[in-house]
Amino acid sequence: MREAPPIRRTPRPPPGACPGRRRWLRHGAALALAPWAAAAGAQASSPSPPAVVSLDVRRGDDAVLVGFAVRFELSRPVEEALMKGVPLHFTAVADLYRSRWYWTDRRVASASRTWRLAFLPLTRQFRVSFGGLTQNFDELDEALASVSRASGWRIADDGAVEDDSRHYVELSYRLDISLLPRPMQIGLVGQPDWTLELRRSERLA
Repeated sequence: MREAPPIRRTPRPPPGACPGRRRWLRHGAALALAPWAAAAGAQASSPSPPAVVSLDVRRGDDAVLVGFAVRFELSRPVEEALMKGVPLHFTAVADLYRSRWYWTDRRVASASRTWRLAFLPLTRQFRVSFGGLTQNFDELDEALASVSRASGWRIADDGAVEDDSRHYVELSYRLDISLLPRPMQIGLVGQPDWTLELRRSERLA
């Protein structure tokens, strides 16, 4: 009786002996993750669009009060001008209107306020001036936060509101280039980098 020939087995390569296969797997995983990583990076780096994020309009004891907050980022040319010593001005205007079904709405009151933002090169700080008061900030983001909101802003006496009528407030907020140094104003009108104007309306509660 003949013995069966021995079974020959192909020896398995030791661990780590297939660098080509591992490189291929790593390359495939990287390709699979690339679109997700690119999308996540783009989403993280894209700034939020400028907007009036909140607007509160109410009647106080003897006045109409407004509170608001806006969101925006300075464009690179505007920030560079600020860092070179050019002060920036931000103006908010609140108009109180009475709705009229038979004619255009009537504006019964209006108020405005302006903030001045400047960079101090000696102290490397940002100074915000408003209504005769000044405050210094170490970071630009902190300074911008102080010029982008207001609370308890009195825009009209309570007598300007008729009880039997509907009223609303229209808020506008802008980077006021009309207050820039005169030589800089030439050519800036209509420039997207220097255009910041936000609007929102809210009914008087």
